[in-house]
Amino acid sequence: MWNAILWGTIAASATMLGALIVLKFSIPKRIIGFIMALGTGALIGATTYELLEDALEYSGFKDIALGFLGGALIFTILDMLVSRKGGQQRKKSTDRNKSEKSSESTSGLGIFIGTVMDTLPESAMIGMSLIGGESVSLALVISIFISNLPEGISSTVGLQDSGYSKKKIIILWAFVVFFSALSSWGGVLLESASDSIKAIMSSFAGGAIISMIASTMMPEAYKEGGPTVGFITSIGVFLSLWLHHL
Repeated sequence: MWNAILWGTIAASATMLGALIVLKFSIPKRIIGFIMALGTGALIGATTYELLEDALEYSGFKDIALGFLGGALIFTILDMLVSRKGGQQRKKSTDRNKSEKSSESTSGLGIFIGTVMDTLPESAMIGMSLIGGESVSLALVISIFISNLPEGISSTVGLQDSGYSKKKIIILWAFVVFFSALSSWGGVLLESASDSIKAIMSSFAGGAIISMIASTMMPEAYKEGGPTVGFITSIGVFLSLWLHHL
């Protein structure tokens, strides 16, 4: 339990680190795009090599299809609902013009909810990797940490544009880390579940993550980093594979 909470907190702390960086320094948008691309590739690899591979050990393709496609569908629906409240700005590192800022002054809560929604399935992955007394997956922790760093940077920009003070932003990110730690712990609770449930939940988290990557991280990475992000994303996938087999 405590092991899951510890690693979940470490992985999620990247969002807080990203927030502190952008509150202190001005980060070139191109660099943010590169980091986001690296995190995208790392998460794709971690989902494939960790979640889906483990799910296959528990059950067959029927359960995996149910979980994976269900996770992708539910995340997409929730993302659409949150985006209507301004949550789509959680991945945008560019400053909006004044008219956009005034019309989206209430988008801060949407950004916060959207960020929590992004981090929960990632953190649950960590807890699931500890089922059966296994040691934590280094590939998972590093992949999630890398992906959370640009999330903290870009979302903080959105919160600042929505009029949030530095103190309030830090408090919100503390809640994100807290919820992520709980999600990681929740993944461990599946240890006593049947193999079918384990497979469905593992693939469910994978589907949610892939949907999140495709709808938020990849478009923004390309927008800020340009065609180069394709190669950087490939590096992220290879990095995840290498860490998986260490």
